[in-house]
Amino acid sequence: MERKKIAIVGVGLIGGSLALQLNEKGLAAGIIGVEADPLHAKKALDLRLVDEIKDLNQAVKDADVVILAIPVDRLVVILPEVLDIVEHQIVLDVGSTKQLLIDLIKDHPNRTRFVGTHPMWGTEYSGPEAAVKGAFENKAVVICNASESDPDAVTWVRGMYQKIGMHLLEMNATDHDLHTAYVSHISHITSFALANTVLEKEREEDAIFELASAGFESTVRLAKSNPAMWVPIFMQNKENVLDVLNEHISQLRKFKACLEKENYTYLQELIENANRIKRIIR
Repeated sequence: MERKKIAIVGVGLIGGSLALQLNEKGLAAGIIGVEADPLHAKKALDLRLVDEIKDLNQAVKDADVVILAIPVDRLVVILPEVLDIVEHQIVLDVGSTKQLLIDLIKDHPNRTRFVGTHPMWGTEYSGPEAAVKGAFENKAVVICNASESDPDAVTWVRGMYQKIGMHLLEMNATDHDLHTAYVSHISHITSFALANTVLEKEREEDAIFELASAGFESTVRLAKSNPAMWVPIFMQNKENVLDVLNEHISQLRKFKACLEKENYTYLQELIENANRIKRIIR
């Protein structure tokens, strides 16, 4: 693949991890960082995630590829501004919601230079220091509404993700937002709620620290995720999240009723049914 000058807008967990991979795989002829937070900008330079820091306008003009790795509420503001500037550049995002964003730019004259993507990887940490080497290896990435983008842009984006070790999925934005509500967004809400439950009922912080097993730790890990990222995701994908949340509450009520009525046979059935997930997730 041809090496390109790449601008990364938002050099945090995802943007920083991409920078590491793009350099390691020889895809970048140089990486320009765009950062609203001066401390993050300095950290990104200190960690050598980027070669230089520029303002948005100059970075877009100087780049061949622009990667938007910012919260989804900022994406809907920044993407149109970037498309106003681009000429030949390829623009892609890495956001967790797609329908609102794609609807927003559907009539923009430079719409076809944009490729909507969602690499299915993340951690509960944020900022440039959270960047992880090899983060995207053997993970999935979703490319949305590819037919609405220029073939050369889609080809380069596909090649980039394959080069950093990801396998490709393609779907429309509506389906993407539905499926991510089921397999990603509900996991975060559940983790936030569980953390709040434990913090409300268990007042002894030492007990939480000392007694929390690996099971609890892995389940509640996502509760450490940045609210600045997740509140906008829940807002933009509200209808799908509400749908899956209502089903989740219904399932919790079944477990509650089993205990209240001492219906342990049905409780076992519920757990055995849940065990079927082992066929999908190993």
